[in-house]
Amino acid sequence: MSGVVAGNLLNAIAIILGYILEIYMWIIIGRAIISWVNPDPYNPIVRFLYQATEPVLYRIRRVLPDLGGLDLSPMVVIIAIIFIKKFLIATLIEAAFRIKLGGG
Repeated sequence: MSGVVAGNLLNAIAIILGYILEIYMWIIIGRAIISWVNPDPYNPIVRFLYQATEPVLYRIRRVLPDLGGLDLSPMVVIIAIIFIKKFLIATLIEAAFRIKLGGG
């Protein structure tokens, strides 16, 4: 019985992590879209998007070469999120399935 519980717990964690990554990807996309216009920096939505994404995007920008104003950091983060979802989440779900079957 504990294998079923552990498998269900791991499956639930994988699903929730997948949802969190999906939401963050859309936040990154929203940030990229508002960067094309001149957003009001005092707008609460704009402030939230910047506060939620800047710590991650800043770290990526430090590593990427300067492309003369072209910011590829959102694309890099989105690709990383897609990779994590396809690899890590899928692996966790498969592991949960194996635990539930008793294969460890």
